[in-house]
Amino acid sequence: MSRIGKKPINIPAGVTVDVSKHNEVTVKGPKGTLKQEINPDITVTVEGNQVVVVRPTDSKRHKSLHGLYRSLLNNMVIGVSEGYKKELELVGVGYKATNQGQVLELALGYSHNIFFALPQEISLKTETPKGKNPLITLEGIDKELIGQIAAKIKSFRKVEPFKGKGVRFVGEFVRRKAGKTSAKK
Repeated sequence: MSRIGKKPINIPAGVTVDVSKHNEVTVKGPKGTLKQEINPDITVTVEGNQVVVVRPTDSKRHKSLHGLYRSLLNNMVIGVSEGYKKELELVGVGYKATNQGQVLELALGYSHNIFFALPQEISLKTETPKGKNPLITLEGIDKELIGQIAAKIKSFRKVEPFKGKGVRFVGEFVRRKAGKTSAKK
């Protein structure tokens, strides 16, 4: 049974949720507007200052959709009211990050720099504090989009387990491996 799907979503002040006839939910808030199409089997209703997601049967498919759409709607409500933020750090000698508007330029130890254009919905900030690793900060209202962009940036230079070099989230734990040892006879 979907325990997540049964929980109602509280709507904070300043956020409005509209459900259209075509099962499209629009969430408007101080930070922006998000839309999500809902499967026709799932019913979404706004009751007072709460959003309730209801499934028609207890089939496995309906249970999974129930929890999925409740989580997506909750992420939308949090996104338009508070927003989401991801921070990445570049660990490695000579690794650099700069941005020109929405274009991120990364120097990650390859023979060429990587230029990555970000969508307008995401705000980008890069900084290099003295004596620390360069930081990339992504902010926006769409949790899914920020996660995809952060994963794409991480894929340019995955963290390797021997020296720990690469692109990682701030505070991410990297399991380190011991290197090779020479055979002694």
